[in-house]
Amino acid sequence: MYIKSSSGASAASKELPGPFAAPEMLAALRAAAEPTRLRLLALLAEGELAVGEIAKILNQSQPRISRHLKLLAEAGLVERAPEGAWVFHRLARAGLGGRLTAWLAAGLDTSAGALAEDRARLATVRKERARAAAAYFRANAKNWDSLRRMHADDAEVERTLVRLLAGPDGREPLGELLDLGTGTGRMLEFLGPLASRCEGIDLSHDMLTLARTALDRARLASGSVRQGDLYRLPYAEDAFDVAVIHQVLHFLDDPLQAIAEAARILRPGGRLAIADFAPHAVEELRERHAHRRLGFAEGELLGWCREAGLDPVGVAHIPGRPLTVTIWLARKPKAGEPRAALARWTVRAQQTSA
Repeated sequence: MYIKSSSGASAASKELPGPFAAPEMLAALRAAAEPTRLRLLALLAEGELAVGEIAKILNQSQPRISRHLKLLAEAGLVERAPEGAWVFHRLARAGLGGRLTAWLAAGLDTSAGALAEDRARLATVRKERARAAAAYFRANAKNWDSLRRMHADDAEVERTLVRLLAGPDGREPLGELLDLGTGTGRMLEFLGPLASRCEGIDLSHDMLTLARTALDRARLASGSVRQGDLYRLPYAEDAFDVAVIHQVLHFLDDPLQAIAEAARILRPGGRLAIADFAPHAVEELRERHAHRRLGFAEGELLGWCREAGLDPVGVAHIPGRPLTVTIWLARKPKAGEPRAALARWTVRAQQTSA
């Protein structure tokens, strides 16, 4: 009852997985061949979700949902990502599990029946999540930068960003710059003078008001801000030379999609700088400050950059108490050029050591 008819099934059949060993294939198919688990796979095709969110959408108990997810994970169809008190799940992206779930998602008809109802409830969960985040931003717009300073040494982060993007002397021109999730506009304020044009984008009107004030303060006539969605940037491909995502990904449902959008708008040879927290266990940030993710492992972000078509070229770690900030630098390759080597730094007291 969930399979697409005619054209949908035909399109899906072009992506049939294989070849894989028969026992592995049989185990995966058995795991998927159950109504609730098929609904779970369809939901996770929309993006990663926490167990509690899935239980709410399917109107089933968390223990029951956890048992189904465990079977899917054991069959290699789903990946688990424990994070503090939460556990996130997403579809497998590699191997048999990745290819089979992609094929199933392409062939499932989510426009009617239980799958359509699940998608509608998922939309409600996402709206509730967005309302909570919007309320948080409204309540904290005026002291947003002071909250950031509580978590990390912003001055050191900014100095490192300048060195990575504008060279050791911090004077190399950046070209056209986009700040994704600009917030108060701080990235525009200190990187904007190095750019021929800079623009910030954010969903929050309150934040954009503060960002405009920052542009005025820096007297950046070439700077501007606009309201927009990080998942659907209102720009053509190859529009910018540098993109920055500073302390934004930990709020997002789908960080990979934001990275992919940043990659799309970069010109060949353009660079993406991401600054966010390393993995941590400060659960308070989720409970009081709407952080969806408690940091990111170095390899996780490197993998997402590669998946988005970017070549990682550098990683810098800036230790803090209790939170460490990591900066990932990636480049959109030009046609035919070799992949650059990955460099790593640990930053302490305004000095960088290999």
